[in-house]
Amino acid sequence: MRSTLLLAFALMLVLEGLLPFLVPKVWREGFRRMTELSDGQLRFLGLSSILVGLILLTIFK
Repeated sequence: MRSTLLLAFALMLVLEGLLPFLVPKVWREGFRRMTELSDGQLRFLGLSSILVGLILLTIFK
């Protein structure tokens, strides 16, 4: 279980690093736009991301 969590964390870091590495200007603009969102909008995006992740985990498990 522990090694699976570490592998998942490593994969997350690789995926999170792709956009800033490949297209830094696009990533920076997207990040700037996110800072302009309200707290409620950010929470909705976070919750949506969690739910999609859980659904994908359920499907592919």
